[in-house]
Amino acid sequence: MPKILWLVSITLPQAAAAVGLASDQVGGGWLAGMLDALAPQLRLTVASVDARAKTPLSGEKDGVRFAVLPAADGFDGLLAGEAPDLVHIWGTEYAAAAAMQQAAARRGLPVLVGMQGVMSDCAAHLCDGVPQPYLHSGPLQRAIDRVVPGALLDKMQRQFDALAQSEAALLANARHVTGRTGFDRRAVAALAPHARYYPCNETLRPAFWQAAGSWRAREFGRAPVILMSQGNYPLKNLHTALLALPALLRQWPGAVLRVAGWPPLDKGPLLRPVIRMMFPYQTWCARLIAQNGLAGHVQYTGPLQAAEMRQAYLDADLFLLPSYSENSPNSLGEAMLLGLPCVASRVGGVPDVTGGGAGAVLYGPAGDADALAAAAASVLELPDHGAALGKKASALARAQHDPAANAARMLHIYGQVLQAEQEAGHD
Repeated sequence: MPKILWLVSITLPQAAAAVGLASDQVGGGWLAGMLDALAPQLRLTVASVDARAKTPLSGEKDGVRFAVLPAADGFDGLLAGEAPDLVHIWGTEYAAAAAMQQAAARRGLPVLVGMQGVMSDCAAHLCDGVPQPYLHSGPLQRAIDRVVPGALLDKMQRQFDALAQSEAALLANARHVTGRTGFDRRAVAALAPHARYYPCNETLRPAFWQAAGSWRAREFGRAPVILMSQGNYPLKNLHTALLALPALLRQWPGAVLRVAGWPPLDKGPLLRPVIRMMFPYQTWCARLIAQNGLAGHVQYTGPLQAAEMRQAYLDADLFLLPSYSENSPNSLGEAMLLGLPCVASRVGGVPDVTGGGAGAVLYGPAGDADALAAAAASVLELPDHGAALGKKASALARAQHDPAANAARMLHIYGQVLQAEQEAGHD
């Protein structure tokens, strides 16, 4: 039984519980799903960097060792103590990933790099569709941001550009990469031409797998509820959804667009001008809502834990993913798994995830509000309200996200990497 060390970009709830940290983690479901499936079959250590840990923390839960470090400079000691056969780095762009790759190289350990998004594409399309006045900050905004950080889009663009550069540097030194779509495979071919690519699908959160196929169409006459998983930054393209909504309201006057996540920040009339200045994308979206008479038709749920998010899908009539860039979005996979009819932009790995469009209605370009509205209407006006489409989607998602199949595939990949390294003469 090989000994594997994972590096992940977040402290998972299981890790927090094992080492005594508080956990309010909402994301990372794909990691938790694969962890649950693989844990009985491996000697596994899961490591993360977390500023809340003032000293290295460790613990064990359900047969898995967890290590939470205050900084990446502890990786050499971690690898010496754990002595893994292979290091699996989940994600490409965060600073700790490069530090772990370098630490593993110093010890001659094989490394498998796991693609999540493709940061070069995300950076290229981060602010698509946003008017120029919102893209550039002034001296006052930058001064305030140094004291109380906001969400300035030019700053965000620089951060995404830096993440894309970090991803490129990591992949340039990678020998083994795992991904899940033709989109990320092409990115790996461009950024890591000498690496071997291993396909493996994601395993979604158990709360969704256990409820696979449980969505049911709305009762006759009820106004439709359209769900988006988030809209806090322009890459996810809430603005095009808002521009498409008036056309849908003409046909379904009571329709609601429900956004899972925080609403635009509001601290009262005194601070409102400052907040609007420091959160330009949220300000623009709020103006679109006001200008298009959408008040009451756009609802923010606040952040949702797994069971709450599952219920949000089940309460909706249509899931909408209008992003400008995606690889294999977990939100789309979860909606499909439950059987909720989906409309998504034809970008990145979305065609692969949806079986070429068999499991969702795809539209494009992502910023075409008319095309988005037409795609959404084509589902909402179906006599079965999209139930047949949702059934196809659920079947596709069950095959793609099957926990046992994906765990078996990942185990096979670990064996392939170890064998390849042995044959190549790497220690």
